[in-house]
Amino acid sequence: MKTKSIISTIAMAFLMLFSINTQAQDFPKMDKSPMDAAAFPTSYKDSNKLIKIVYSRPQLKDRSLDKLAPNGEVWRTGANEAAELTLYTPMMLGKTKVAAGTYTFYVIPGEKEWTAIISKDLNVWGSYFYKEGNDVARLKVPVTKGKESLEAFSIAFEEAKDGVHMHLGWDHVRVAVPFTK
Repeated sequence: MKTKSIISTIAMAFLMLFSINTQAQDFPKMDKSPMDAAAFPTSYKDSNKLIKIVYSRPQLKDRSLDKLAPNGEVWRTGANEAAELTLYTPMMLGKTKVAAGTYTFYVIPGEKEWTAIISKDLNVWGSYFYKEGNDVARLKVPVTKGKESLEAFSIAFEEAKDGVHMHLGWDHVRVAVPFTK
């Protein structure tokens, strides 16, 4: 009788162990283009932000920039989902006043200038469904060349006397998008 009870207990333990393992969550592998965010003011200690962008950071990995972000074509400003821009206060992009809120941020790369685009579309994957009719603001900005090559696409903010400049950089390409108050 005792042996039967021990065997039943062991069988039940294995059954429980097996059922627990089949319920375990399978997590996907790490994204090759991880999400990042940049905000101004840049200090994490300052919660009174003016502007923030959430984007994914593609890598060059021996590929050419013009293949990853082709000149003359709308680009999602990063990888995966289109970049999401949040303005916490109304700001100007060029001569267009943009209300506080969350938007999609696209660019159209070019050899000498890029076009920065703020769109009212949200939750967009890539730029496949971009609609020019949903643009809130557009501004052409000049391209400059950086001394060093950046392997990962990067965005950073810098205070300017007239507002905030959002710097985009990848490979040797540098673009500064001015947001004014």
